[in-house]
Amino acid sequence: MSPRSGPGLAFAALLAACSGAPAETAAEAATLRFSAIPDQNTTLLQERYAPVALHLAAALDVPVEYVPASDYGASVEMFKNGDVQLAWFGGLTGVQARKAVPGARAVAQGVEDPQYFSYFIAHPDAGLAPSEDFPVGIGAVPFTFGSESSTSGRLMPEFFIRESTGKAPADFFSEPYGFSGAHDRTAKLVESGQVQAGALSYKTYDKLVEKGEIDPAKAQVIWKTPPYADYNFTVHPSVEETYGAGFGDRLAAVLLEMPPLLVESAFSRSGMIAASDEDYGRIAEVATQLDMLR
Repeated sequence: MSPRSGPGLAFAALLAACSGAPAETAAEAATLRFSAIPDQNTTLLQERYAPVALHLAAALDVPVEYVPASDYGASVEMFKNGDVQLAWFGGLTGVQARKAVPGARAVAQGVEDPQYFSYFIAHPDAGLAPSEDFPVGIGAVPFTFGSESSTSGRLMPEFFIRESTGKAPADFFSEPYGFSGAHDRTAKLVESGQVQAGALSYKTYDKLVEKGEIDPAKAQVIWKTPPYADYNFTVHPSVEETYGAGFGDRLAAVLLEMPPLLVESAFSRSGMIAASDEDYGRIAEVATQLDMLR
């Protein structure tokens, strides 16, 4: 449930007053909860986002807790239900969340996010060479997207498949295609040869190669998509009630001023810049076209 002032907090304040202790305000007592789409291994994400919670708590002077999401849809549902008040969404999940919660707004994005893109990768057995043109040959091999609600792992790759071939994935692929659930799993499935091609976030792929966690010769980039806007921080309107008028702007300012080292380690971004709902207008249009905007 959303942290709001109510009977429990009122009783606590009354008890404190009777005992001679200073009464806590609702803002001091309520915990700000934030989540993120689980685009990678959940244990890794817990390690990444715990320092973010500590930083936000210190900067905002309120308790802050990172709440993991089981899948992309769960992150949207938690936000929709008010169980989290801040979320690091992908382009599509952010659009879905803001549509479900009037007054929610995108406030920050990574420096790289306005010009995000996906990689299409392939195992050597697929016989597909890197090209500047859309790799039509992927239609003949086993293929995987990422999460069904991923912008860079499904929505935009499907859009470019349709745009380039005039066909929906069900008609384009002659082999069964699937959904790995996360970008790192897509990379590892292709590397192992369990599937021969896939689409994923370029950021995740580059980081996996940099850390030596996948072999780029066994999961080779064969095509880079045109750019589109992707990840963003979205704030729930309930923060204005819980923490006071203007808290959303204050939270946005803190996000934009996060230390570069924290932004790099937690989000693999070089910094944070301001975001607005309008930045994701194209994502909303594509999602509507593909009937993915619930």
